[in-house]
Amino acid sequence: MSNGSSLPPHRRLRGTLLVVLAAVLAAGLGGWLIWHSSRGDGGPRAGQPAPSDPAGHPTGPGGKDSTGHGARGSLKGKVVVLDPGHNPHNNEHGREIARQVDIGNARKECDTTGTATNDGYAEASFTLDLARRARTLLQKEGAKVVLTQDGDRPYGPCVDERAEIGNKAHADAALSLHADGSGAGNRGFHVILPARVTAGPADTATIVGPSRQLGERLAGRFRTVTGSAVSNYIGDGTGLDKRSDLGGLNLSTVPKVFIECGNMRDAKDAAQLTDARWRQKAARGITEGITDFLAH
Repeated sequence: MSNGSSLPPHRRLRGTLLVVLAAVLAAGLGGWLIWHSSRGDGGPRAGQPAPSDPAGHPTGPGGKDSTGHGARGSLKGKVVVLDPGHNPHNNEHGREIARQVDIGNARKECDTTGTATNDGYAEASFTLDLARRARTLLQKEGAKVVLTQDGDRPYGPCVDERAEIGNKAHADAALSLHADGSGAGNRGFHVILPARVTAGPADTATIVGPSRQLGERLAGRFRTVTGSAVSNYIGDGTGLDKRSDLGGLNLSTVPKVFIECGNMRDAKDAAQLTDARWRQKAARGITEGITDFLAH
């Protein structure tokens, strides 16, 4: 076997060049690996902890958790007002709730009794249970939660006071909880947005835009988490409806929407609304929708 010293000059030169080229490539690759391990692709530098929320759960870009939802504690410093529609004792105070109040562009009853399922499960009981469930979840996210009533009032409050509670709290988001009382066969949920109203004490000019954003986020998350379809009788398949005849919206000065979680007079919807497990899903959908809105 011959050795390299007997090779022709041009072959010795080619061999030398190949050795030099290999050394250059090896040095470049090593440098890139060192840089990548120290910085990462947008990740933390070497030796730095991965970002996490206040509870220590790892988060991704923008403080989101691994599912893309708001990280735990992401609502710290935010105020959310939940307005459980009606009151379980309204039917005992017919004269009081029939009192007319000014909603800006009209006068309406202080409050109403709400609807119920065919088996007698009252809308007021549903909304209060749902509000309490959502409050617990929102508080876990760090929000300060104010309820317009917590079963602690003989009736009401009146619709104008419901709006005022959100205004005085300087709520970052307010949500009125309801269930509809339409005909059988009408199914699904919808979110009611404030229309532009400027009359008397009502002026929704500054809240129409952000309220729509809140409503869209809420509808999207509620549908995903509960598996419920959007209304087949209101909103033309969008799950969104705009109204100018609701004092709770007309008199609000903070972003606010209503959600009708389903139709209590339809047997299939009623089966969901009366199911505690479904109501927990509804509370989570509400929490995620509000969190999405406040995180943007």
